Amino acid sequence: MSRLEVTEKIIATKVAKGLKWSDTAAKVGLSKEWVTAGCLGQMTFDPNAADILATIFGLTDEEKKWLMVVPYRGSLPTAVPTDPTIYRFYELVQVYGTTWKELIHEEFGDGIMSAIDFKMDLSRLPDPNGDRVQIVMSGKYLAYKTY
Repeated sequence: MSRLEVTEKIIATKVAKGLKWSDTAAKVGLSKEWVTAGCLGQMTFDPNAADILATIFGLTDEEKKWLMVVPYRGSLPTAVPTDPTIYRFYELVQVYGTTWKELIHEEFGDGIMSAIDFKMDLSRLPDPNGDRVQIVMSGKYLAYKTY
C-alpha cells in the first residue's frame, strides 16, 4: 500500500460516484483547493478530515492513515510537465517568473512568497468572449535573514 495507490483509489471513487471536489471540500469544511491538493497527495489532513474523506471515498483504516502522512510534494512525473493544463503554468513561470520576482523584490525586498503560509482561490469568471479562469494566490512574504 502506498500514498499513490490511495490517490488512485480516491480518483477512481470520485469518477465512479460522480463526485465534485467542491462538494467533497464542503463536507470536510476546507477549501476546494486544499482538499483537492490533499486528495491528490500533496497535503496532509488532520484525523477529523481524514475520517470524513475515508467515509466519502470508502477508504480502509490503513488507507486513511496515508492521508495523515506528510507527503513528498512536487511529484510531477517529468521535469517539464507534458499535460497541457499543467504546462501552461510552467509556461507562465517561464514568461512571467522574472517579472514576479522583480516586482516582489521591489515591493517587499529580498525574500520570497511562501508556498506554506499560502492561500489560493480558483473561480470561473463569465466573459462574453469566453469564460475566464481566475486564480488568486496569496502567500506570506518571507524575508531572507542575515546571519
